Amino acid sequence: MSDLSYDDEKGAAGVDKAILPVEDSPEEVLVRRYGRFGPYLAKLFASGVEARGIERVPEDQRDPANTWNNLLMWWSVNTALTTIPVGTLAQEYYTLTLPHTIATILCFGAVGAVATAFVSTLGPRTGLRTIAITRFSSGYVGGTIYSILNILTQLGFSVTAVILGGQTLASVNPGTLPLVVGIIIIGLLSLIPCFVGYRVVHYYERYAWIVVFVIIMFLWGLGGHAGFDINAQRSREDAGRALSADVLSFGGIIFSTFSGWAPIAADYNCRLPANTSTTKIFLLTFFGLYIPICFVEILGATLMTITDPAYTQAYEDGSTGGLVAQVLSPWGGFGKFLLLLLGLSVVANNIPNTYSAGLSMQTLGRPFAAVPRFVWTFLAFVIYTVAAVAGREHFSEILSNFLSILSYWTAFFVAIVVEEHFIFRRKGGPLGGYNLDDWDTPSRLPLGAAGILAGCFGVAGAFVGMSEVWFTGPLAKKAGAEFGADLGFELAAAFAAVTYPPLRWLEIRLTGR
Repeated sequence: MSDLSYDDEKGAAGVDKAILPVEDSPEEVLVRRYGRFGPYLAKLFASGVEARGIERVPEDQRDPANTWNNLLMWWSVNTALTTIPVGTLAQEYYTLTLPHTIATILCFGAVGAVATAFVSTLGPRTGLRTIAITRFSSGYVGGTIYSILNILTQLGFSVTAVILGGQTLASVNPGTLPLVVGIIIIGLLSLIPCFVGYRVVHYYERYAWIVVFVIIMFLWGLGGHAGFDINAQRSREDAGRALSADVLSFGGIIFSTFSGWAPIAADYNCRLPANTSTTKIFLLTFFGLYIPICFVEILGATLMTITDPAYTQAYEDGSTGGLVAQVLSPWGGFGKFLLLLLGLSVVANNIPNTYSAGLSMQTLGRPFAAVPRFVWTFLAFVIYTVAAVAGREHFSEILSNFLSILSYWTAFFVAIVVEEHFIFRRKGGPLGGYNLDDWDTPSRLPLGAAGILAGCFGVAGAFVGMSEVWFTGPLAKKAGAEFGADLGFELAAAFAAVTYPPLRWLEIRLTGR
């Protein structure tokens, strides 16, 4: 048994490598399991394809090599074309001026970045992927529910990513590359490193940000030359309660662009040593998210202040891809080359979605975990590519509605995981730590009733506080003007945070786990 306690700076305590059990490697297990197909799998694994799926990484198989990727990976993932359209939503749907947009991005973004950075610290501590960690608060069944939610989340992210990437590739030479083909190209390029696995993902993401960051700087310069007008939206902006409603609703979207990574944050550092500084992991992840997302989302909002008719028409005709193409158009052929690179930057953003969707499919249960990780990765690619082709003409609507709803469940998910860690798993707490060997043993995990019920209360909070095109909750109506104010993620987190501690205390009192 691995009954580990933790120190915030030193990580796992009491690990004696000399007495750790010898475990069969994931490669050996899969090769034996699949009989006649075993030799083919062995060749595949020998070529470098990752065999490990959701299995816990033992302490003696950890490697500190990718510590700085807690910064660089998230920097690459978010220094991408896919981050720009989030900023454009402030003017397109909420009529916010640039100063109010910037303030909303900075404030709500900080909250979301803190949530994701905390979850990332649990990877080295436990050696587990994120969704597997939820089993220690919500039990095996609750973990399966989170798996389903996370699969939908990552597939939704991928749909918006490949549509935008395809739109941009199609904008390089209008009329020559069909949008459908562009979507498939982005999907295939995202699949390749995810199919191979963890090491290739980290290698690619360590460097992908460099060229794209230079292009982002070019966009700032060319946009400024075209003429930013910070007062462009002032005549259209709401006032009073309607303005506060716009800020809260847009803020929910911003929160989700940060917190949306929380359900996968530990997937990419669970192979770091257990004694890796949690403060270092937290700060690297926080700044790896906060700086690039804010910088690029504010760019998107700023580009929307250009009042030149050619630019506004480009956005109306081609959404964000069309606007970016127009901004780069003064540089002619070189501008088209930069646009091509920007379109391909979507790959870096879509890699974690593709990779983690496959892991979440494995976390649905033992029969799913028995299927090799790369099979689920390929299935995720097929699903989101088909969905993107079907919804390719409705990018902005998909993005706005998807990101709003995403913020609801990630909010109560984080609240429950945080409270489990600091209240019940702390040193001297009711449970005193994580019994990590129990991660896949339902009879030794929490029953899950407390986590599931608290999650249901979180859903109730989101329901009464949400403000969507298709539904506005009663509290959202009272908080806003004509269309209400979206308080969904705030109330989802609050309802779950208030109900989880007493429910979990009762669960431990009755079951002992």
